[in-house]
Amino acid sequence: MQHSARYVVIFAAAVCVVCSVFVSAAAVSLRERQEANKLLDRQKKVLTVAGMMRDGESLPAAEVARIFETSVRTHVVRLAGGRMLPDVDPELYDPRQAAADPDRSHPAPSNRAGILRVADQQLVYHVVEDGDVSAVILPIEGKGLWSTLYGYLALAPDTRTVRGITFYEHGETPGLGGEVDNPGWKAKWPGRLAFDEDWTPRIGVKKGVAGPPESDPYRVDGLSGATITSRGVTQLLEFWLGEAGFGPYLTEFRSGGGRG
Repeated sequence: MQHSARYVVIFAAAVCVVCSVFVSAAAVSLRERQEANKLLDRQKKVLTVAGMMRDGESLPAAEVARIFETSVRTHVVRLAGGRMLPDVDPELYDPRQAAADPDRSHPAPSNRAGILRVADQQLVYHVVEDGDVSAVILPIEGKGLWSTLYGYLALAPDTRTVRGITFYEHGETPGLGGEVDNPGWKAKWPGRLAFDEDWTPRIGVKKGVAGPPESDPYRVDGLSGATITSRGVTQLLEFWLGEAGFGPYLTEFRSGGGRG
């Protein structure tokens, strides 16, 4: 059976349209699934650094979402002045997108963390127990050796005592800088002090082995063979705990504001 050239062209075009619709739908579905997985991973990291999940513990996605929704409050804060912004929906706000937008970000002051621009507004997380904030979780980021490290630092309500640290995205060398993911190394952070008595950021990673928190409160063991990554962790904490980062917010929190 022969068909005219016009029929062949129309048929081929129809097949292309149908295929493109299926491909587009699959791409959208895949992207949505990837975004959902990223959100789930970050929720797990927040719960882990807050001590509400064990490192590496596997829970169903619905259970993670339930614990997060019932125990964690997410807020948007303005870095300048440290005030909370209750009118801004944290579920619709992405600080990484904002940092790339000149209208919603500003150049970072000179710093050792390799941070060039900072979003005007950032997210903070409060773990709430019996109506009181039991932990404050701050997003942190900064340059390592090969990549930007993205993670969370958890502080006790005094905003001085470290509850934990974790990283959810980086490209450091496995077995070297990638040891920021090692549960044994992360277990050395709780009980350390983020600030000295004058509220100057002091927490960091030393070269070599640190003592216990009681005798060496401001230092954590260095990562063997990863001097630059270790230094990067120190420098990103210095930035985000300082005046250009969450310093004003933490001051506001200690004064009784910024608690949500």
